[in-house]
Amino acid sequence: MIVVTTENIKGYHVKETKGPVFGIVVRARGIGNDIVAGLRSLVGGEIKEYTVLLEDSRKQAIDRMVENANLMGANAIIMMRFDSGSSGQLSEVAAYGTAVIVEKVADK
Repeated sequence: MIVVTTENIKGYHVKETKGPVFGIVVRARGIGNDIVAGLRSLVGGEIKEYTVLLEDSRKQAIDRMVENANLMGANAIIMMRFDSGSSGQLSEVAAYGTAVIVEKVADK
């Protein structure tokens, strides 16, 4: 599966558009991470526990998006983007794009 943030894929032609595709992950922050993050916020700097949580969530959201695109019969996703939000102890990450079928352009 080819996944790009661009509208086009160099060397490929979009043969068919399958439609919008997405993958969503909602996670709860653990109290242990909140305590460590609270202490870290006192001195400033990166809160690595949350960085790892968000990186893992993004990877899982992409995996779910790719799985959904496969179910639609697509072999690529174009215009891939992330969206995220939080509410209380919950963190949401969504990966979304357009599922398409692409074919390699013949070399001249």
